[in-house]
Amino acid sequence: MTERRDSVAFDRAAEYYDLTRGLSPEGTRKTVELLAGQLDGRGAVLEVGVGTGQIALPLHEAGIPVIGLDLARPMMDKLVEKAGGRSPVPLVQADATTMPFRDGVFGGAYLRWVLHLIPAWRSALAEIARVMRTGGVMLAALGAYGGPRSEIQQRFADITGISLEPPGLTWAGYETLDEAMAELGYTPRDLPPFIEVERDRLDTFIEGIANNRFSWTWKVDDPEVFDRAAADVRRWAEERYGPLHLVPPEEYESVWRAYDAAP
Repeated sequence: MTERRDSVAFDRAAEYYDLTRGLSPEGTRKTVELLAGQLDGRGAVLEVGVGTGQIALPLHEAGIPVIGLDLARPMMDKLVEKAGGRSPVPLVQADATTMPFRDGVFGGAYLRWVLHLIPAWRSALAEIARVMRTGGVMLAALGAYGGPRSEIQQRFADITGISLEPPGLTWAGYETLDEAMAELGYTPRDLPPFIEVERDRLDTFIEGIANNRFSWTWKVDDPEVFDRAAADVRRWAEERYGPLHLVPPEEYESVWRAYDAAP
């Protein structure tokens, strides 16, 4: 289907995803506590974009019966590897816009850093609503860069001429998400944010750009243009921020939103 072709799969990122994207141990603990508090007692819970299991595995350990869905088989293979060769949570390979589940089978669902990768993100939300039971809850974290990372990302885009607009819902587009979920009969609700500290130093972020490890860097097709831009960005960042390995980790507010289905 067209929606499946257009959705951005992370097959190529499976081997390095956990090295370039993730939470600190404290951030993981806070995230799991927040989600478990919302999902406990609701029965089966769906993670849309389960990836390498950064959230699903610790949430399972917290007693939440998670079922993971992802478009990229290699990402789920990495989850299995991390779990010792056998996944403790059921895994399903499918596109979020065409889920192979019956209506009303989940009491909860959550997604993190996913909707910006799905052009037909409204279809994905409609599928979540379809497979959710009456009275269920959907939890969402959209994600966004900030501080030096945002400035570095913009510098790379200016040099290469790429657009930083994602193919799906814009990062931090909670107002738009609220409106879309309200149209599906869900009531938006604030969840308490918490302060997280970037897990990786700025030099690690720059290295990730140089190694083409972010979906927004994948837009550059010309290897020579890419290499020149990566080198320029490093020089520019060193001039602006000083020795990159000495730049203190950035603090940011981790935001999740809850969407309650009608009882």
